Amino acid sequence: MSSIAVPEDMCKSETIKLRNRHIGKSCQLFYKGAPLKIVRGQGQYMYDEEGTRYLDCINNVAHVGHCHPHVVAAGCRQMALLATNNRFLHDELVRCAQRIADKTPGDLSVCFFVNSGSEANDLAMRLARAATSQRDIITLDHAYHGHLISTMEISPYKFNQPNGDPKPYYVHVAPPPDTYRGRYTSRKHSDDELANLYAAEVDKIIANVKAEGRGIAGFIAESLQSCGGQIIPPEKYMGLVYKAVREAGGVVIADEVQVGFGRVGTHFWAFEQQHVIPDIVTMAKPIGNGHPVGIVLTTPEIADTFASSGISYFNTYGGNPVSCAIVNAVLDVIEDEDLQENARKVGNHLIEQSMMLKYDFNLVGDVRGSGLFLGIELIRNQETLEPATEEATFVVNRMKDVHHILVSQDGPNNNVIKLKPPMVFSVENADEFLLAFRECLTQLQGVEQKSPEVQTATNSIVCTKPESKILKAAERPIKGV
Repeated sequence: MSSIAVPEDMCKSETIKLRNRHIGKSCQLFYKGAPLKIVRGQGQYMYDEEGTRYLDCINNVAHVGHCHPHVVAAGCRQMALLATNNRFLHDELVRCAQRIADKTPGDLSVCFFVNSGSEANDLAMRLARAATSQRDIITLDHAYHGHLISTMEISPYKFNQPNGDPKPYYVHVAPPPDTYRGRYTSRKHSDDELANLYAAEVDKIIANVKAEGRGIAGFIAESLQSCGGQIIPPEKYMGLVYKAVREAGGVVIADEVQVGFGRVGTHFWAFEQQHVIPDIVTMAKPIGNGHPVGIVLTTPEIADTFASSGISYFNTYGGNPVSCAIVNAVLDVIEDEDLQENARKVGNHLIEQSMMLKYDFNLVGDVRGSGLFLGIELIRNQETLEPATEEATFVVNRMKDVHHILVSQDGPNNNVIKLKPPMVFSVENADEFLLAFRECLTQLQGVEQKSPEVQTATNSIVCTKPESKILKAAERPIKGV
């Protein structure tokens, strides 16, 4: 489907030329081999320079929809009045903090405003270390918590890369509670057993740290792990881990950057699904709907301990009036348009229908998610669970090129199709995705049934031998968060 093209300052080729000349090569693009030039967004859709409309299934940044009029108006109105730092009294700041606290259980009521999820997680670790006078942090394998030096240190997703910096001695990595292909799986264990087995791995880390004469500052984890492959932990896992960490003198940090603000449908915060209350919550991305803003939420006790160090905290742009006005507008939209309920309703439909694909396609190994947070893991063998990485790449590219639907792939094996669309995603959008996804799987299944020598140019696939498909549909899309 097409729309009216937006006038460009320069043609796409000139944009690419200038990007190659002036933007660092480590700053990667989605669809690197055939990048999109997106010039406009509206709701759950994005438009390229030719007016082609794409259904956006991955943009968790545009939480309440691209360019929502209420959010745009709030930002423009405040920018026309005042844009300065937060060292002056301002109503938008305190109103925003109060609204966040009111939506959070327990004693979590003190906010620190920052500009990004990376900054939020960095500050969260500072708070944890100030509260405990310890340095050691426990994280989960395949986790990603940001691009600062401090957050790279707790992100195996980054430091386990071939040229990544070595893991510091004070960072400890526990296996993620992946019940499909992890260390312990649902094939052999009940949910309760899985929760206890994975929690016991954290217990071992705590015991080892104590044996070395140190203590635990904290445990940090996404409430639902995203870069790890859309992992949904067994129900009692977080409760057991939180209890163990606290008994060891540490604090627990819930990273809600990608899964908070109603995305899971059943609750406003994803950690509520586990019936736990963390000591520190970090949030960013969705709360600004594309505007750079982040928040660290904690208890008065931890905030007071941090203040007692005598080192004041200051962030030039964190909590500025424009950012806070935008966050307040995002909260308005979530409430007024009942987007948490929409995530529950549409997500249930999307997950149920995706589950049905397992009966028709051997490539579909597992479907997992909650609300508008979904992962579909593709495999080549139902017994060995051999990851179908190249097939996932084919799906991502064909969805873009043929169906004009944007999805991404992630997980340790890059074989999980992940969806985190704007919260205005509808049942009709879900059905559009499902129909296109089924077509892609049908194409792949058809290739599998043909002889190895057959080449299917229309599908951009070349089968060179039965056990290895080489997909030529442009270079592999960059994994993204």
